[in-house]
Amino acid sequence: MEETSAPRAQWLRGVLDMCLLALMAEAPIYGYEMAVRLGEVGLDVADGSIYPALARLRKRQLVEVERRTGGGGPARTYYRPSAAGFQMLRSWTRDWNEFATSIGSIVTRTAGKES
Repeated sequence: MEETSAPRAQWLRGVLDMCLLALMAEAPIYGYEMAVRLGEVGLDVADGSIYPALARLRKRQLVEVERRTGGGGPARTYYRPSAAGFQMLRSWTRDWNEFATSIGSIVTRTAGKES
C-alpha cells in the first residue's frame, strides 16, 4: 500500500507555482514567509522546493523582485507577480477550478463504493 502523503506531495508539485503566485498576489512576500503561509493551510513545502519554483517564475518573467533591508537582519528578496504573472494566475486559476470540478465529480461518485 502506498503512503497516503505521496499523492499529496505530487499534486502540490504540480500546483506550487500557482500557489506561490496566489500568495504574492495578496501582497509582496519573501520565500520563507511563503513556506510558513503554505504550512498554515496544511501544505508542507520545503525551502528546497520553493526557491527553485521562484527561479522558474523569475525566468518566465512572471514575478518581479525587490530587495528590502530587514530590521537588523539580512536583506530579504520580496516577490510579487508581474503583469504577465497576474494574467497567468487568472488563467491557471480558471484551469484549476475546471480541473478540480472534473476530478471532484469522479471521486465523489465513486468514493462511497467498495470494489
